[in-house]
Amino acid sequence: MNRIVFVNRYYRPDHSATAQLLTDLAQSLAAGGAEVAVVSSRQCYDNPRERLGAREQLEGVEVHRVWTSRFGRSNLLGRAFDYLSFYISSLLHLLLFVKPGDVLVVKTDPPMISVIGAVVAKIKGAVLVNWLQDLFPEVAKELGVGAIKPPVYAVLKRIRNWSLKSARHNIVLGDLMAARIDAEIAQPGKTRVIPNWVIQKDIGAIDSADNPLRREWRLDEKFVVGYSGNLGRAHEFGTILDAALQLRDETGIQFLFIGGGAQLAPVKQFVERHGLDNVAFQNYQPLEQLAYSLSAADLHLVSLQPGLEGLIVPSKFYGIVAVGRPLAFIGARDGELGRLIDAHQCGASIAPGDAEALARFILDLKNDRERHALLARNSKRVHLEHFTRDHSLRAWQSVIA
Repeated sequence: MNRIVFVNRYYRPDHSATAQLLTDLAQSLAAGGAEVAVVSSRQCYDNPRERLGAREQLEGVEVHRVWTSRFGRSNLLGRAFDYLSFYISSLLHLLLFVKPGDVLVVKTDPPMISVIGAVVAKIKGAVLVNWLQDLFPEVAKELGVGAIKPPVYAVLKRIRNWSLKSARHNIVLGDLMAARIDAEIAQPGKTRVIPNWVIQKDIGAIDSADNPLRREWRLDEKFVVGYSGNLGRAHEFGTILDAALQLRDETGIQFLFIGGGAQLAPVKQFVERHGLDNVAFQNYQPLEQLAYSLSAADLHLVSLQPGLEGLIVPSKFYGIVAVGRPLAFIGARDGELGRLIDAHQCGASIAPGDAEALARFILDLKNDRERHALLARNSKRVHLEHFTRDHSLRAWQSVIA
């Protein structure tokens, strides 16, 4: 097998989702006997001032960390400098490091890094595989990023599409994302769906009575409606908050947000402004606590703005089904998660803005434990049949081979 070189801005010991997924895959391939290298930055996602070592060997993976500026994510201009410096440093390093016949697997952090991968693959005679976690510049346009004006958008999209056409494979997370790529590059044979997976191996449900986090967070005897992960701009929270407002007098129901992100502050402000005692907040939990934190909820919430369907697949879905919990998806019913929920009967799809329907679904599950148990079993089954870590890693091994 030829050498495999991954490119992503973050890698172990960083704990961001892209870093953890990449670490899982790289270590799995190395354990199978492949020669694996990773080119990343010296930063950590949540600590831009961190200065990781320039080179080390981790679990059989050769890690090369290139220099970048370290402004972090607090402002767009600083983030742009971090991106630009990674583009330049990774390009120079890859031109020296990559050999003919190497398999160059490029992720999507920073955006448009697939273009760097395509340039290097062309010059060095490497095989390019793009691993697309989202589609840029479409996501930026949909979220109203100010710098993405129509002429800029058109140019970025044309360059991005060239990099996708240059690849042997474009790996995407769902069918709608695959359809988008096929429509853009008109080369459907290059697109393949491999879902993400829950990071912690062999994760399973923890019974409420045996979950120390439920006791620590004073959730005993409550029906817990949880949101776990990033509260980002791609997600819609008005429906969730309005449902919490409607259910404020239902003392047996507790909403729980675990995580952080750009919308955490306005969500907290809404809760404080309305005096909602039925909404609680917890920080991100350590990876080794993932089974406990996900199992703390009886029902999980996932949301996505409908305009982002086919551009993003919410990764929190994989952890929810791994612990066998039902979910309420606030978004497009004909979207990626909406279709999965309908096909496997593991929850409900709620239209954004329909807080009454969400509140009614929550009450129904709280009061009908048999229905809750059925949806929970269906959720666990869809994980075991379609979304285990081994399913995805085997698919990746097939692509690399």
